[in-house]
Amino acid sequence: MSDPLSDIISLFRPRAVFAKGISGAGAWGVRYSDFGQPSFCVVLEGRCRLAVDGRPAVTLERGDFVLLPATPGFVLSGFEPVTPTAMDPKLAPMPQGDVRHGRRGGRPDARLLGGYFAFESPDAALLASLLPALVHVRGAARLSTLVQLVAEEARQQQSGRDLVLARLVELLLIEALRLSSAEGASPGILRGLSDPRVAQALRQMHAAPSRPWTMDQLAKKASLSRSAFYGRFTRAVGLPPMEYLLAWRMTLARDLLRRQELALSEVAERVGYGSASAFSTAFSRHAGLPPGRFARAAAA
Repeated sequence: MSDPLSDIISLFRPRAVFAKGISGAGAWGVRYSDFGQPSFCVVLEGRCRLAVDGRPAVTLERGDFVLLPATPGFVLSGFEPVTPTAMDPKLAPMPQGDVRHGRRGGRPDARLLGGYFAFESPDAALLASLLPALVHVRGAARLSTLVQLVAEEARQQQSGRDLVLARLVELLLIEALRLSSAEGASPGILRGLSDPRVAQALRQMHAAPSRPWTMDQLAKKASLSRSAFYGRFTRAVGLPPMEYLLAWRMTLARDLLRRQELALSEVAERVGYGSASAFSTAFSRHAGLPPGRFARAAAA
């Protein structure tokens, strides 16, 4: 049976692009503006405070791992009162070495390894929309090891670096997401997969996106009535079942069109449409331009 989370992550082809050491002592704080790219950090020693815009502040401790799939604005600080230093990661040059905040001398109160990565696929926003705004995992040694490996590989220029980074980031994402608790999470793929009935329907959609699924068929796979399935799926995933299926089919279609390996009729068949014309109409409505023009723009 297909694994929806692995499907999504592998389709977007993540790659690490930057990692650095961050430390702070005394009265320190930095406010990062909205970044948009997925970012992560692991606390190597000490404690600090993380306040993500729109969410309650959390205390980070040694061994904690944080993933921000879309990285909204946030403040990272110590516990003494301070006016945070503003920083725009889109404009500020990347520092060459580790970054120290607050008191310069002596042992830091907190030391972290932070970084961000990008996706080769332009559809990465779908991943962020399906995940919680903040993934916080405590005491996971495997995650700390993976982040350290990402940091070491990012600093080096050895043969095969890009391939190694891509694989490490895939492992990092999957490990963080399967360790994070879906209880109380905002609607999305994690919460959907934590519900056995909804997860069964999600796996069916991902295993056979070309099948002409109906609401009744998916409800039957989930062992629920049609109305109960609709409500349960929508509350968990944040989209009605058929809207999620359409979004996933269009994501697969965009990936196939970018590759330019299949005729339009074959792409249509792969994503559940009986004809190229029906697919073209649906794709144009969803993407805002016909599939042929989309493929040419992607190639350019």
